[in-house]
Amino acid sequence: LISMSNTIKTILAVDDEPNMLRLLEISLRQAGYKPLTAKDGREALQIIQSEHVDCVVTDLHMPYMSGLQLLKAIRGVADDGSAKKTEGNPDLPVIIVTAQGEVKTAIDAMKNGAADYILRPFDLEELELAISRALSFARLVAENQYLREEKTADSGMVGSSPQMQQLFASIRQVAPERATVLIAGETGTGKELVARAIHAGSPRKEGLFVAVNCAAIPHEMLESELFGHEKGAFTGAIKERVGKFELANGGTLFLDEVTEMPMSLQAKLLRALQESVIERVGGNRQIEVDIRVIAATNRDPKQAILDGKLREDLYYRLNVFRLDLPPLRVRKSDITELAQHFLAQRRVDISQQALAALHAYDWPGNVRELENVLERAAIISGNQTIMPAHLPADMVNHVTPASSESVVVANAFALSPAVEALERQMINDALAKTQGNKSKAAKLLEISERSLWYKISQYQIH
Repeated sequence: LISMSNTIKTILAVDDEPNMLRLLEISLRQAGYKPLTAKDGREALQIIQSEHVDCVVTDLHMPYMSGLQLLKAIRGVADDGSAKKTEGNPDLPVIIVTAQGEVKTAIDAMKNGAADYILRPFDLEELELAISRALSFARLVAENQYLREEKTADSGMVGSSPQMQQLFASIRQVAPERATVLIAGETGTGKELVARAIHAGSPRKEGLFVAVNCAAIPHEMLESELFGHEKGAFTGAIKERVGKFELANGGTLFLDEVTEMPMSLQAKLLRALQESVIERVGGNRQIEVDIRVIAATNRDPKQAILDGKLREDLYYRLNVFRLDLPPLRVRKSDITELAQHFLAQRRVDISQQALAALHAYDWPGNVRELENVLERAAIISGNQTIMPAHLPADMVNHVTPASSESVVVANAFALSPAVEALERQMINDALAKTQGNKSKAAKLLEISERSLWYKISQYQIH
Protein backbone atom coordinates (compact mmCIF):
# COMPACT_ATOMS: atom_id res chain seq x y z
CA LEU A 1 0.00 0.00 0.00
CA ILE A 2 1.08 3.58 -0.53
CA SER A 3 1.85 5.73 2.50
CA MET A 4 -0.15 8.95 2.15
CA SER A 5 1.86 10.68 4.89
CA ASN A 6 4.41 13.42 4.32
CA THR A 7 7.24 10.95 5.00
CA ILE A 8 7.66 8.21 2.43
CA LYS A 9 9.81 5.31 3.57
CA THR A 10 12.45 4.21 1.10
CA ILE A 11 14.90 1.33 1.52
CA LEU A 12 18.42 1.86 0.22
CA ALA A 13 20.25 -1.44 -0.19
CA VAL A 14 23.63 -0.51 -1.66
CA ASP A 15 26.91 -2.42 -1.64
CA ASP A 16 29.16 0.61 -1.77
CA GLU A 17 31.28 2.81 0.39
CA PRO A 18 29.56 3.98 3.60
CA ASN A 19 30.09 7.62 2.66
CA MET A 20 28.01 7.25 -0.50
CA LEU A 21 25.19 5.55 1.39
CA ARG A 22 25.24 8.29 4.01
CA LEU A 23 25.14 10.97 1.30
CA LEU A 24 22.13 9.36 -0.34
CA GLU A 25 20.39 9.06 3.04
CA ILE A 26 20.88 12.76 3.85
CA SER A 27 19.77 13.88 0.38
CA LEU A 28 16.58 11.80 0.47
CA ARG A 29 15.71 13.10 3.93
CA GLN A 30 16.03 16.64 2.60
CA ALA A 31 13.68 15.67 -0.24
CA GLY A 32 11.01 14.61 2.29
CA TYR A 33 11.61 10.85 2.35
CA LYS A 34 12.47 8.62 5.30
CA PRO A 35 15.26 6.33 4.08
CA LEU A 36 15.93 3.01 5.83
CA THR A 37 19.43 1.79 5.00
CA ALA A 38 20.52 -1.84 4.62
CA LYS A 39 24.05 -3.12 4.02
CA ASP A 40 22.87 -6.01 1.83
CA GLY A 41 19.78 -7.70 0.38
CA ARG A 42 19.14 -9.96 3.36
CA GLU A 43 18.97 -7.05 5.76
CA ALA A 44 16.72 -5.16 3.33
CA LEU A 45 14.33 -8.12 3.17
CA GLN A 46 14.12 -8.22 6.97
CA ILE A 47 13.19 -4.52 7.01
CA ILE A 48 10.49 -5.08 4.39
CA GLN A 49 8.98 -7.89 6.45
CA SER A 50 8.83 -5.78 9.63
CA GLU A 51 8.20 -2.23 8.35
CA HIS A 52 5.72 -0.51 6.08
CA VAL A 53 7.85 0.39 3.04
CA ASP A 54 6.86 2.43 -0.01
CA CYS A 55 9.84 1.94 -2.32
CA VAL A 56 13.06 -0.09 -2.59
CA VAL A 57 16.26 1.16 -4.24
CA THR A 58 18.78 -1.66 -4.52
CA ASP A 59 22.18 -2.24 -6.08
CA LEU A 60 22.36 -5.16 -8.50
CA HIS A 61 25.55 -6.69 -7.02
CA MET A 62 25.60 -7.28 -3.24
CA PRO A 63 26.98 -10.03 -1.01
CA TYR A 64 24.75 -12.87 0.25
CA MET A 65 21.77 -11.77 -1.87
CA SER A 66 21.91 -9.92 -5.19
CA GLY A 67 19.49 -7.21 -6.21
CA LEU A 68 17.72 -9.62 -8.57
CA GLN A 69 17.35 -12.19 -5.78
CA LEU A 70 16.00 -9.49 -3.47
CA LEU A 71 13.47 -8.49 -6.15
CA LYS A 72 12.28 -12.10 -6.54
CA ALA A 73 12.04 -12.51 -2.75
CA ILE A 74 9.90 -9.36 -2.55
CA ARG A 75 7.62 -10.69 -5.29
CA GLY A 76 7.35 -14.08 -3.56
CA VAL A 77 9.15 -15.98 -6.32
CA ALA A 78 11.90 -18.55 -5.70
CA ASP A 79 15.19 -18.51 -7.62
CA ASP A 80 13.97 -21.38 -9.78
CA GLY A 81 10.98 -19.30 -10.88
CA SER A 82 8.39 -21.16 -8.82
CA ALA A 83 6.06 -19.31 -6.46
CA LYS A 84 6.90 -19.46 -2.78
CA LYS A 85 4.41 -20.26 -0.06
CA THR A 86 4.35 -16.57 0.93
CA GLU A 87 2.24 -14.21 -1.15
CA GLY A 88 5.00 -11.62 -1.51
CA ASN A 89 4.37 -7.97 -2.33
CA PRO A 90 3.58 -7.56 -6.04
CA ASP A 91 2.92 -3.81 -5.79
CA LEU A 92 6.03 -2.62 -3.91
CA PRO A 93 8.10 -0.59 -6.43
CA VAL A 94 11.75 -1.71 -6.74
CA ILE A 95 14.40 0.42 -8.51
CA ILE A 96 17.59 -1.32 -9.63
CA VAL A 97 20.97 0.48 -9.65
CA THR A 98 23.38 -1.04 -12.16
CA ALA A 99 26.50 -0.32 -14.18
CA GLN A 100 26.64 0.75 -17.83
CA GLY A 101 27.53 -2.70 -19.14
CA GLU A 102 24.71 -4.48 -17.31
CA VAL A 103 21.70 -2.92 -19.03
CA LYS A 104 20.50 -6.34 -20.25
CA THR A 105 20.50 -7.63 -16.68
CA ALA A 106 18.52 -4.57 -15.56
CA ILE A 107 15.98 -5.16 -18.33
CA ASP A 108 15.63 -8.75 -17.15
CA ALA A 109 14.99 -7.38 -13.67
CA MET A 110 12.19 -5.19 -15.04
CA LYS A 111 10.66 -8.27 -16.67
CA ASN A 112 10.64 -9.78 -13.17
CA GLY A 113 8.72 -6.82 -11.79
CA ALA A 114 11.23 -4.01 -11.18
CA ALA A 115 9.72 -0.54 -11.52
CA ASP A 116 12.79 1.14 -13.05
CA TYR A 117 16.59 1.02 -13.27
CA ILE A 118 19.33 3.67 -12.97
CA LEU A 119 22.79 3.50 -14.52
CA ARG A 120 25.93 4.35 -12.58
CA PRO A 121 27.11 7.03 -12.21
CA PHE A 122 23.88 8.95 -11.42
CA ASP A 123 23.06 12.27 -9.79
CA LEU A 124 20.65 12.73 -6.91
CA GLU A 125 18.01 14.46 -9.04
CA GLU A 126 17.85 11.41 -11.29
CA LEU A 127 17.30 9.13 -8.28
CA GLU A 128 14.64 11.41 -6.80
CA LEU A 129 12.83 11.51 -10.15
CA ALA A 130 12.89 7.70 -10.41
CA ILE A 131 11.51 7.34 -6.86
CA SER A 132 8.79 9.93 -7.49
CA ARG A 133 7.78 8.22 -10.73
CA ALA A 134 7.67 4.78 -9.07
CA LEU A 135 5.59 6.07 -6.14
CA SER A 136 3.12 7.80 -8.46
CA PHE A 137 2.60 4.61 -10.44
CA ALA A 138 2.26 2.53 -7.26
CA ARG A 139 -0.36 4.93 -5.96
CA LEU A 140 -2.38 4.52 -9.15
CA VAL A 141 -2.16 0.75 -8.79
CA ALA A 142 -3.36 0.96 -5.17
CA GLU A 143 -6.25 3.26 -6.10
CA ASN A 144 -7.34 1.02 -8.97
CA GLN A 145 -7.22 -2.03 -6.72
CA TYR A 146 -9.29 -0.24 -4.09
CA LEU A 147 -11.86 0.82 -6.66
CA ARG A 148 -12.10 -2.72 -8.07
CA GLU A 149 -12.79 -4.06 -4.60
CA GLU A 150 -15.47 -1.49 -4.04
CA LYS A 151 -18.94 -2.17 -5.39
CA THR A 152 -18.68 0.41 -8.12
CA ALA A 153 -21.77 1.19 -10.13
CA ASP A 154 -23.75 4.17 -11.33
CA SER A 155 -25.44 6.36 -8.72
CA GLY A 156 -28.41 3.97 -8.67
CA MET A 157 -30.74 6.77 -7.59
CA VAL A 158 -34.06 6.54 -9.38
CA GLY A 159 -37.19 8.61 -8.94
CA SER A 160 -39.35 11.29 -10.52
CA SER A 161 -41.33 12.21 -7.42
CA PRO A 162 -41.15 15.81 -6.12
CA GLN A 163 -39.20 14.57 -3.07
CA MET A 164 -36.50 13.00 -5.24
CA GLN A 165 -36.33 15.97 -7.59
CA GLN A 166 -35.71 18.22 -4.59
CA LEU A 167 -33.01 15.81 -3.37
CA PHE A 168 -31.29 15.80 -6.78
CA ALA A 169 -31.32 19.61 -6.79
CA SER A 170 -29.74 19.71 -3.32
CA ILE A 171 -27.01 17.26 -4.41
CA ARG A 172 -26.18 19.41 -7.43
CA GLN A 173 -26.06 22.45 -5.17
CA VAL A 174 -23.70 21.09 -2.51
CA ALA A 175 -21.49 18.77 -4.61
CA PRO A 176 -19.07 21.47 -5.93
CA GLU A 177 -18.55 22.93 -2.44
CA ARG A 178 -16.09 21.90 0.29
CA ALA A 179 -18.77 21.85 3.00
CA THR A 180 -19.22 18.84 5.26
CA VAL A 181 -22.54 17.07 4.61
CA LEU A 182 -24.78 15.22 7.07
CA ILE A 183 -27.22 12.74 5.53
CA ALA A 184 -30.16 11.61 7.70
CA GLY A 185 -32.57 8.89 6.68
CA GLU A 186 -34.05 5.55 7.59
CA THR A 187 -32.17 2.33 6.87
CA GLY A 188 -32.40 1.41 3.21
CA THR A 189 -33.11 4.89 1.83
CA GLY A 190 -29.80 5.08 -0.07
CA LYS A 191 -27.54 7.26 2.07
CA GLU A 192 -24.32 5.88 0.57
CA LEU A 193 -25.67 6.37 -2.96
CA VAL A 194 -26.30 10.03 -2.16
CA ALA A 195 -22.78 10.37 -0.73
CA ARG A 196 -21.28 8.81 -3.87
CA ALA A 197 -23.32 11.18 -6.05
CA ILE A 198 -21.97 14.17 -4.10
CA HIS A 199 -18.42 12.88 -4.56
CA ALA A 200 -18.97 12.26 -8.28
CA GLY A 201 -20.18 15.83 -8.77
CA SER A 202 -17.35 17.43 -6.79
CA PRO A 203 -13.87 18.65 -7.80
CA ARG A 204 -12.56 15.64 -5.82
CA LYS A 205 -14.13 13.07 -8.13
CA GLU A 206 -10.69 11.95 -9.38
CA GLY A 207 -9.74 11.07 -5.79
CA LEU A 208 -10.93 8.06 -3.83
CA PHE A 209 -14.36 7.68 -2.25
CA VAL A 210 -13.66 5.74 0.95
CA ALA A 211 -16.66 4.41 2.91
CA VAL A 212 -16.53 3.30 6.54
CA ASN A 213 -19.50 1.72 8.32
CA CYS A 214 -18.94 2.78 11.94
CA ALA A 215 -21.56 0.30 13.18
CA ALA A 216 -19.96 -2.72 11.49
CA ILE A 217 -16.45 -2.33 12.98
CA PRO A 218 -15.76 -3.25 16.65
CA HIS A 219 -15.16 -0.16 18.76
CA GLU A 220 -11.66 -1.25 19.77
CA MET A 221 -10.66 -1.52 16.08
CA LEU A 222 -12.43 1.56 14.71
CA GLU A 223 -9.76 4.08 15.75
CA SER A 224 -7.03 2.12 13.96
CA GLU A 225 -9.31 1.69 10.94
CA LEU A 226 -9.85 5.44 10.68
CA PHE A 227 -6.49 6.89 11.72
CA GLY A 228 -4.06 3.99 11.18
CA HIS A 229 -1.46 2.85 13.70
CA GLU A 230 2.27 2.71 14.19
CA LYS A 231 4.25 -0.49 14.55
CA GLY A 232 4.03 -1.78 18.13
CA ALA A 233 1.11 0.51 19.03
CA PHE A 234 -0.73 -2.48 20.50
CA THR A 235 -0.51 -6.26 20.61
CA GLY A 236 -0.58 -7.58 17.05
CA ALA A 237 0.53 -4.31 15.43
CA ILE A 238 3.56 -5.85 13.74
CA LYS A 239 3.54 -3.23 10.98
CA GLU A 240 2.41 0.35 10.71
CA ARG A 241 -0.93 0.75 8.96
CA VAL A 242 -2.41 3.51 6.84
CA GLY A 243 -5.90 4.49 8.00
CA LYS A 244 -8.94 5.52 5.99
CA PHE A 245 -8.23 9.22 6.59
CA GLU A 246 -4.86 8.97 4.86
CA LEU A 247 -6.25 6.70 2.14
CA ALA A 248 -8.96 9.27 1.34
CA ASN A 249 -6.45 12.12 1.12
CA GLY A 250 -7.51 14.29 -1.82
CA GLY A 251 -10.89 12.56 -1.99
CA THR A 252 -14.00 11.93 0.12
CA LEU A 253 -14.43 10.00 3.38
CA PHE A 254 -17.95 8.68 4.03
CA LEU A 255 -18.71 7.86 7.67
CA ASP A 256 -21.90 5.79 7.72
CA GLU A 257 -23.83 5.43 11.00
CA VAL A 258 -21.59 8.01 12.67
CA THR A 259 -23.78 7.99 15.82
CA GLU A 260 -22.53 4.44 16.53
CA MET A 261 -18.96 5.73 16.98
CA PRO A 262 -17.73 5.76 20.62
CA MET A 263 -17.91 9.20 22.25
CA SER A 264 -14.17 9.18 22.97
CA LEU A 265 -13.42 8.63 19.30
CA GLN A 266 -15.87 11.36 18.29
CA ALA A 267 -13.60 13.86 20.06
CA LYS A 268 -10.63 12.76 17.93
CA LEU A 269 -12.80 12.96 14.81
CA LEU A 270 -13.83 16.51 15.72
CA ARG A 271 -10.19 17.58 16.03
CA ALA A 272 -9.35 15.98 12.67
CA LEU A 273 -12.21 17.87 11.02
CA GLN A 274 -11.31 21.21 12.58
CA GLU A 275 -7.55 21.10 12.02
CA SER A 276 -7.21 18.75 9.01
CA VAL A 277 -4.54 16.91 11.00
CA ILE A 278 -4.51 13.35 12.35
CA GLU A 279 -2.22 11.20 14.46
CA ARG A 280 -1.92 7.46 14.08
CA VAL A 281 -2.60 5.22 17.07
CA GLY A 282 0.63 4.92 19.04
CA GLY A 283 2.25 7.81 17.19
CA ASN A 284 2.89 11.48 17.93
CA ARG A 285 3.62 12.67 14.40
CA GLN A 286 0.98 14.98 12.95
CA ILE A 287 -0.14 14.08 9.44
CA GLU A 288 -1.95 16.66 7.34
CA VAL A 289 -4.95 15.41 5.35
CA ASP A 290 -7.06 17.10 2.72
CA ILE A 291 -10.41 15.32 2.66
CA ARG A 292 -14.10 16.03 2.51
CA VAL A 293 -16.19 14.25 5.12
CA ILE A 294 -19.76 13.12 4.49
CA ALA A 295 -21.48 11.58 7.51
CA ALA A 296 -24.75 9.64 7.69
CA THR A 297 -27.08 8.35 10.38
CA ASN A 298 -30.38 6.48 10.57
CA ARG A 299 -31.18 8.23 13.85
CA ASP A 300 -32.64 11.66 14.48
CA PRO A 301 -29.37 13.56 15.15
CA LYS A 302 -30.86 15.82 17.84
CA GLN A 303 -32.40 12.84 19.61
CA ALA A 304 -29.02 11.08 19.37
CA ILE A 305 -27.48 14.02 21.25
CA LEU A 306 -30.09 13.69 24.01
CA ASP A 307 -29.49 9.92 24.14
CA GLY A 308 -25.75 10.42 24.56
CA LYS A 309 -24.96 8.89 21.16
CA LEU A 310 -23.61 12.02 19.46
CA ARG A 311 -21.46 14.88 20.71
CA GLU A 312 -23.24 18.18 20.29
CA ASP A 313 -20.10 19.98 19.09
CA LEU A 314 -19.46 17.24 16.51
CA TYR A 315 -23.08 17.51 15.32
CA TYR A 316 -22.67 21.23 14.60
CA ARG A 317 -19.39 20.52 12.79
CA LEU A 318 -21.00 17.83 10.62
CA ASN A 319 -24.32 19.59 10.08
CA VAL A 320 -22.99 22.28 7.74
CA PHE A 321 -25.28 21.05 4.96
CA ARG A 322 -27.99 18.53 5.84
CA LEU A 323 -29.89 16.21 3.54
CA ASP A 324 -32.97 14.33 4.79
CA LEU A 325 -33.80 11.33 2.60
CA PRO A 326 -37.49 10.53 2.12
CA PRO A 327 -38.68 7.00 3.01
CA LEU A 328 -40.21 4.98 0.19
CA ARG A 329 -43.70 5.07 1.74
CA VAL A 330 -43.93 8.84 1.09
CA ARG A 331 -42.78 8.58 -2.55
CA LYS A 332 -44.72 5.56 -3.78
CA SER A 333 -45.01 7.12 -7.23
CA ASP A 334 -41.39 6.03 -7.73
CA ILE A 335 -42.08 2.32 -7.09
CA THR A 336 -42.82 1.43 -10.73
CA GLU A 337 -39.67 3.18 -11.96
CA LEU A 338 -37.59 1.56 -9.22
CA ALA A 339 -38.98 -1.89 -10.04
CA GLN A 340 -38.13 -1.50 -13.72
CA HIS A 341 -34.63 -0.31 -12.77
CA PHE A 342 -33.93 -3.30 -10.52
CA LEU A 343 -35.34 -5.83 -13.02
CA ALA A 344 -33.64 -4.36 -16.10
CA GLN A 345 -30.44 -6.38 -15.74
CA ARG A 346 -32.37 -9.63 -15.36
CA ARG A 347 -34.62 -8.67 -18.29
CA VAL A 348 -37.63 -9.71 -16.25
CA ASP A 349 -41.10 -8.18 -16.63
CA ILE A 350 -43.55 -7.46 -13.83
CA SER A 351 -47.34 -7.60 -14.14
CA GLN A 352 -49.67 -4.73 -13.30
CA GLN A 353 -51.23 -6.84 -10.54
CA ALA A 354 -47.83 -7.34 -8.89
CA LEU A 355 -47.09 -3.62 -9.20
CA ALA A 356 -50.41 -2.88 -7.51
CA ALA A 357 -49.35 -5.10 -4.62
CA LEU A 358 -46.04 -3.25 -4.34
CA HIS A 359 -47.82 0.11 -4.25
CA ALA A 360 -50.14 -1.08 -1.47
CA TYR A 361 -47.27 -2.06 0.85
CA ASP A 362 -45.69 0.36 3.39
CA TRP A 363 -42.02 -0.67 2.89
CA PRO A 364 -40.49 -0.37 6.37
CA GLY A 365 -37.14 -1.45 4.83
CA ASN A 366 -37.45 1.20 2.08
CA VAL A 367 -35.71 0.87 -1.29
CA ARG A 368 -33.34 -1.85 -0.08
CA GLU A 369 -36.33 -4.02 0.91
CA LEU A 370 -37.95 -3.42 -2.49
CA GLU A 371 -34.76 -4.49 -4.27
CA ASN A 372 -34.54 -7.68 -2.20
CA VAL A 373 -38.21 -8.53 -2.72
CA LEU A 374 -37.89 -8.14 -6.48
CA GLU A 375 -34.71 -10.24 -6.61
CA ARG A 376 -36.47 -13.00 -4.69
CA ALA A 377 -39.55 -12.74 -6.92
CA ALA A 378 -37.43 -12.97 -10.08
CA ILE A 379 -35.82 -16.16 -8.77
CA ILE A 380 -39.16 -17.72 -7.83
CA SER A 381 -40.66 -16.80 -11.21
CA GLY A 382 -37.78 -18.51 -13.02
CA ASN A 383 -36.91 -15.10 -14.54
CA GLN A 384 -40.34 -15.00 -16.15
CA THR A 385 -42.90 -12.25 -15.61
CA ILE A 386 -43.36 -11.53 -11.91
CA MET A 387 -46.93 -12.17 -10.78
CA PRO A 388 -48.55 -11.55 -7.37
CA ALA A 389 -47.98 -15.21 -6.43
CA HIS A 390 -44.21 -14.59 -6.60
CA LEU A 391 -44.34 -11.87 -3.93
CA PRO A 392 -44.32 -12.41 -0.14
CA ALA A 393 -47.80 -13.30 1.12
CA ASP A 394 -47.99 -10.32 3.49
CA MET A 395 -47.87 -7.78 0.67
CA VAL A 396 -50.07 -9.46 -1.92
CA ASN A 397 -53.23 -7.78 -3.18
CA HIS A 398 -55.04 -9.16 -6.23
CA VAL A 399 -56.97 -7.61 -9.07
CA THR A 400 -60.31 -9.34 -9.50
CA PRO A 401 -61.56 -10.51 -12.93
CA ALA A 402 -64.76 -8.51 -12.48
CA SER A 403 -62.99 -5.18 -12.40
CA SER A 404 -59.42 -4.55 -13.46
CA GLU A 405 -59.39 -1.43 -11.28
CA SER A 406 -60.64 -2.99 -8.04
CA VAL A 407 -58.26 -4.60 -5.56
CA VAL A 408 -59.26 -7.19 -2.94
CA VAL A 409 -57.20 -9.12 -0.43
CA ALA A 410 -56.95 -12.79 -1.36
CA ASN A 411 -57.81 -15.60 1.00
CA ALA A 412 -54.50 -16.34 2.71
CA PHE A 413 -55.43 -20.03 2.94
CA ALA A 414 -56.12 -20.43 -0.77
CA LEU A 415 -53.60 -18.13 -2.37
CA SER A 416 -52.21 -20.31 -5.16
CA PRO A 417 -55.56 -21.50 -6.58
CA ALA A 418 -56.85 -17.93 -6.62
CA VAL A 419 -53.81 -16.72 -8.50
CA GLU A 420 -53.99 -19.55 -11.01
CA ALA A 421 -57.69 -18.96 -11.61
CA LEU A 422 -57.11 -15.25 -12.14
CA GLU A 423 -54.21 -15.76 -14.54
CA ARG A 424 -56.08 -18.46 -16.49
CA GLN A 425 -59.13 -16.20 -16.87
CA MET A 426 -57.13 -13.18 -17.98
CA ILE A 427 -55.13 -15.20 -20.50
CA ASN A 428 -58.33 -16.70 -21.95
CA ASP A 429 -59.91 -13.25 -22.22
CA ALA A 430 -56.82 -11.81 -23.93
CA LEU A 431 -56.64 -14.71 -26.43
CA ALA A 432 -60.34 -14.36 -27.16
CA LYS A 433 -60.01 -10.63 -27.77
CA THR A 434 -57.04 -11.09 -30.12
CA GLN A 435 -58.59 -14.14 -31.84
CA GLY A 436 -55.77 -16.37 -30.66
CA ASN A 437 -52.91 -14.04 -31.69
CA LYS A 438 -50.39 -14.74 -28.95
CA SER A 439 -48.13 -11.81 -29.77
CA LYS A 440 -51.00 -9.33 -29.42
CA ALA A 441 -52.34 -11.13 -26.35
CA ALA A 442 -48.94 -10.85 -24.65
CA LYS A 443 -48.95 -7.09 -25.28
CA LEU A 444 -52.44 -6.79 -23.79
CA LEU A 445 -51.29 -8.71 -20.71
CA GLU A 446 -48.07 -6.63 -20.56
CA ILE A 447 -45.87 -9.72 -20.44
CA SER A 448 -43.37 -11.20 -22.87
CA GLU A 449 -44.57 -13.65 -25.53
CA ARG A 450 -42.24 -16.24 -24.02
CA SER A 451 -43.97 -15.86 -20.64
CA LEU A 452 -47.38 -16.24 -22.31
CA TRP A 453 -46.33 -19.49 -23.98
CA TYR A 454 -45.11 -20.74 -20.62
CA LYS A 455 -48.45 -19.90 -18.92
CA ILE A 456 -50.46 -21.48 -21.75
CA SER A 457 -48.49 -24.70 -21.31
CA GLN A 458 -48.68 -24.52 -17.50
CA TYR A 459 -52.47 -24.08 -17.41
CA GLN A 460 -53.08 -26.31 -20.48
CA ILE A 461 -55.04 -23.59 -22.26
CA HIS A 462 -56.27 -24.64 -25.73
